[in-house]
Amino acid sequence: MKLNSWGVFMENTLKTGTTTVGIIYKDGVVIGAESKSTLGYMVDSKVAKKIFKLDDHIGITIAGSVGDAQSLIRILRAQFKLYKLERGPITLKAAATLLSNIMQGTKWMPYFNQLILAGYDNEGPHIYSFDPLGGFDTNDKFYSTGSGSPFAYGVLEANFKENMNMEEAISLVIKSIKSAIERDIASGGKEISIAIIDKNGFKELSSNEIKKYL
Repeated sequence: MKLNSWGVFMENTLKTGTTTVGIIYKDGVVIGAESKSTLGYMVDSKVAKKIFKLDDHIGITIAGSVGDAQSLIRILRAQFKLYKLERGPITLKAAATLLSNIMQGTKWMPYFNQLILAGYDNEGPHIYSFDPLGGFDTNDKFYSTGSGSPFAYGVLEANFKENMNMEEAISLVIKSIKSAIERDIASGGKEISIAIIDKNGFKELSSNEIKKYL
């Protein structure tokens, strides 16, 4: 650990390992992740959870510090519930702005995470990619985060097409994650997790449902 010029403790290096992917398809969003978590060069878990439901119509993928991500998830779930009581379900734009403000507000001691926020509201499917300081992008139809993202992006760039159906989108998410697992030493684990968010809400696929795509 060392002090930066503002007197804040910072880590000399930050090592993260993960592959997460999100794709907008014709009727919704598919998000996916592998399940390895690492501590340096040691595998901490082979069944780590990296996809979380934030609300009935919103999900998030995490890459980076697990503790930071879990803290953010608790905050977001609580804020979304309060918003729903006062105004109804939060829009994806409002959810993204809230998350950005939270992360920007702690920029001197940042959340060490890359996040994909995805969901479906009255304006249709949405997907946002966040950096650790709260900057977010929503201009693309697909995103990947984590150490395996360069390999996943190669598959996504070559195979993504507009107006894919759900099955095509799921297959592409799995294909891109498998590509990352093959080449990124920090990605792997025993399973791939997939969630779908559409007009019917958030649904995480079971292992048996995913097997037919593998």
